[in-house]
This record gives sequence, structure tokens and C-alpha cells, in this order.
Amino acid sequence: MNFTAQKASRKWANGVFGRIGAAMVTAAMAVLLIGMPVEPAWAAKTSRAAPWDDLFKHLQPRARGKARHVVVPLPKPRPAEATSAEPEEPARKGQASPENDKAKQQAAPAPQPAPQPSACRLALTDEVAIAPSIPDIKGAGGCGGEDLVRLEAIVLPDKRQVSVKPAAILRCKMAAALANWIRSDIAPLAERLGTAVSNLDNFDSFECRGRNRIVGAQLSEHGRANALDVRAFKFTDGSTISLTDRTVPRGLRESVLHSACTRFSTVLGPGSDWYHEDHIHLDLMERRNNYRICQWDVWDSLPQKAPLLPAERPDEAPPREVAAKPDDAKSGAKSEAKSDAKSDAKSVAEPGAEKSDAEKSDEAAPPREEKPAKKKRRQNRRS
Repeated sequence: MNFTAQKASRKWANGVFGRIGAAMVTAAMAVLLIGMPVEPAWAAKTSRAAPWDDLFKHLQPRARGKARHVVVPLPKPRPAEATSAEPEEPARKGQASPENDKAKQQAAPAPQPAPQPSACRLALTDEVAIAPSIPDIKGAGGCGGEDLVRLEAIVLPDKRQVSVKPAAILRCKMAAALANWIRSDIAPLAERLGTAVSNLDNFDSFECRGRNRIVGAQLSEHGRANALDVRAFKFTDGSTISLTDRTVPRGLRESVLHSACTRFSTVLGPGSDWYHEDHIHLDLMERRNNYRICQWDVWDSLPQKAPLLPAERPDEAPPREVAAKPDDAKSGAKSEAKSDAKSDAKSVAEPGAEKSDAEKSDEAAPPREEKPAKKKRRQNRRS
């Protein structure tokens, strides 16, 4: 090999090894730079182990050829004598000062005493009526009331009960008045009939409405739980008496009327206002000067068969007076005057001559002229 070829090969080898060395030096510097921490704080932060790293060691990838089994310890059970985990309040909060106690007592509302039963409620015992108390009702427009009861039955003196069907919601005073009416008046009336009253037909009691169910009318006593509509009574023998039935004996209905008007301030029935033709309205409405209303016409019973012809006029009846027409009176006066004049003239001409009444009447009545009948024309009226 000549000198020129050796020199060329040496130069090539130096270049190749030089580039390899430079690359190795660069790689080593890069490794050193990567391994060094940038800042001391970051290095300290990365070197600190998290508290839960030990719990998740078993989830980290295992090294090949090594089998590791990590057991996570469970917390110890809480001892029975341990105190509650709720935070205790400071001693200052636990100790209440007398000033704070006074302020709390003044701020807290005073407990309201329990309502005492009224005198009516004390008198309306189970020996008089089955009427449990119900809460007060306060509705719109003044409806409702206080001291209310649900009247279910009335207890008679002999311990028998008169059921109110359906049960009526009433004020205590109205319920007491109704119970006294049944016990003192209706029960003895039924005994005289040979039976006993068992049921009271309640047509209506408490209902928030105007009078006669007219919209905008004055509040009815039914809206104040101070009224009851009675339709009929039922007796133990199975019979039923409707208070507005005209087939019921008049004396019986009048007895009920007088007793009701004595005990209640308002009694409305047939003939009052056309709204009470099939029931009797009872209430205890308070009016000025204790004014009372009793409007109940006890009608006579209707005949079973209507008469075809009017009854004959009795003999002792006075004679009927028929008024004379004005035209007839004038014509009669003229005819009488003419007949008197003719009779006087004839009596002068022929003294002693007498004529019969028929001849006198024929002479007195003047001849009537017959007029042809005329047709009246109809006038066209516009509608």
C-alpha cells in the first residue's frame, strides 16, 4: 500500500471515530442533565411519599421473577367505652348565664291554657245525647262557629236512643235545644200514638251557604251551624210521619207546630217562602227584642176524590141578591110610568073595568123592533 492510500484510510478512520466519540459525549451529558433535579424544592417534593402509596402497592406492576403479596391492615375496632365522636361544645356554651335564661323566657311565648268546656257542653252529657265535641270551624265569609258537636243520637229518659240520620254538625246550644224537644215533646206524642220515635230525618245541618241557597244572599243560619232541617220522624213500629204530608192528621201536625215554635226562635214550613214546602226549618237565631218567627201553614188534608158537581145549596141559606143592570133599570122605570098613565086613562073612561095581570103586562111592555144583525169588522192589529 502506498503512502497516499494509508493517509486516506487513516483520515477516514479518524473522522469516523471522532464522530462516534462526539456522539457518546453528547449522550452522556444528556443523561446527566436528565438525572439531575431542576430545583431542590421539586426534588424534595418528588421524594416525599404519599400516605396512601402503601395501600396501592399491590396494584403496581410487579417485577418479573418476583412475587410480592401485600396485606393491607384493617383498622382496629372502636372500644365500647369510647366517647361519642360528636364534637363537644365549649364549656362556655354549655354553661348558660342567668341573663341568657331571662332573655329566653321573655322571648318564648307563654303556653296557652287548655280551653275549658262550656256550660252547655257540661250539661250535654251522654245521658242526654251522643254528641262528641269537634274542633272549631272558621270558614270564608263568617261560616263556621265555636263549641261545635256532632249530634249522632238523642237519649230518651228510658235510655232508648233516637238516631239522627245523618249525624248533624251543630252548635252545642242548638243540639241541646233539639235534644230537649225530642225528649220532652216528640217522645210523649209518640207514646200517645202507641209507639216510640226511633229516627229523626236530618235534611240539612251545617252548610256554608247563603239563605235559600241564593248566590250573594245573606249568610244562612246553616252556615253558622245554628240550624237544622227536619223532614220526618220514624217510629219503632216501622211507620214514618212526614211533617209536611197533608194525609197526616191535622191535629198531630199542629201539635208538632206548637211545640217547635215554643222552643226555637225560627220555624219555617209550608206557606212561608216556597223554599220549605217539603221540610221544617228550625234555628236559634238571636234577634232584637227576642223577636221570633213561626211560619208554618198546616194545610187541610185533600179529599180522596174530587167532586164532579158543586154541592147543593142548603135550604136555610139566605136568598141570593142579583144586581140589576143599568139599562134594565131605566127601561123598567119607563114602562112602569107608561103603564100607570094608561091605566089611569082607562079607569077614567071605563070606571069599574079591571084587567088581568097578563093583559097589564102586555100593555106595559112596548113592542121591540127587530134590527138586522150586523157583523163586526175585525181590525187588523199589528203584532
